[in-house]
Amino acid sequence: MPEPPTTVDFAGQVERALAAVPSLPDAAACWAALGKAGVLAGVYRDGRPERGVDPGRLGALLAALDARGLNGVTLAACVQLATVLPLLAEEAPGSEALRRTLDGSATTALAATDEAAGSDLTALGTEVRSDEDGLVVRGAKRWITNATGATWLLVLARRRPGPHFTNFSWVLVPADAPGVVVRPTDTDLFAGSGVGHVRFDDVRVPADHLVGRPGRGLAGFARHIAVERLAGALWAVALCRRALDAAKRSLTAREGLWQLDGVRQRFATCLVQVHQLNALVAVLGVRIATDHDGTAAALLKASVGLTVDRVLAECAHLHGADGFAAGGPHLLRAEAGVFGVGGGVTEVVLGGVADQADRLLAELVR
Repeated sequence: MPEPPTTVDFAGQVERALAAVPSLPDAAACWAALGKAGVLAGVYRDGRPERGVDPGRLGALLAALDARGLNGVTLAACVQLATVLPLLAEEAPGSEALRRTLDGSATTALAATDEAAGSDLTALGTEVRSDEDGLVVRGAKRWITNATGATWLLVLARRRPGPHFTNFSWVLVPADAPGVVVRPTDTDLFAGSGVGHVRFDDVRVPADHLVGRPGRGLAGFARHIAVERLAGALWAVALCRRALDAAKRSLTAREGLWQLDGVRQRFATCLVQVHQLNALVAVLGVRIATDHDGTAAALLKASVGLTVDRVLAECAHLHGADGFAAGGPHLLRAEAGVFGVGGGVTEVVLGGVADQADRLLAELVR
């Protein structure tokens, strides 16, 4: 068996694959190029999504995408890499959706966030029921990344009333099935992400489109959201580095600003915070990727939400009036707000961290 590529070799493969993609914000074109080059499979151990991500290679891919400055495109890739492909590989290993999403010829949108439930997935109202002809899906999902260009929608749906975690299942719904209505979200942010709202009006699919065992939906989500939080942290480090680099160039281009102690201290504080986040990624990354450690992932996610908000706000401020230019750092700051919302809002995640206070305090004992 050939040796897996080193992170440096893999980063080179990613750059070569992306070189063929136009600079326009087209997530599908990037995804297709990466899949054709075998880069998507290379993110996972032994090229198999069910064996989990390699944090170094996942970080290299997300950093390469981030360097293009198209946050919507990176967001579109992040969700599929961290959650969709591993979940399909574990629960629907022979599916066409897995094969084609992995080779880049199709995209699969993760449709978990409900119309009204927000972060509380146990309150979601989207339903799936069985009848003699198969499955029927009814409900609505909001702010779904990849929705407008997806081939399939991986839908988290309620199979019976009540908040118990066994009351939910995943259903694979073709995006062109009768009764599926997708409309783009009304936002100027995240160009290329395909973010949209989806409605399911008594959508019928075959019984074998139920993904995994009945009642395993929330358990599967909880397992893979840990890796999505790791992916978010890897991307956050790359994005913050890009923002700080731009701020440093802006400061040194304006005579005398970089020499001011107050400016240097504010910049240095951000640099320290990003290095702290990067160190936390290094410490927890393998643990999350290998063991799907939810507590470690929550700790990392909370750190991301706090760090990115502070660093991007400071970078925008350091640009002065130029920060309000079209496509400038204030736009980046607005888009970076997704780190404090997607995958669980920071306040909710901090509550989860507090719940594990005894364990986390014990880990500090040397």
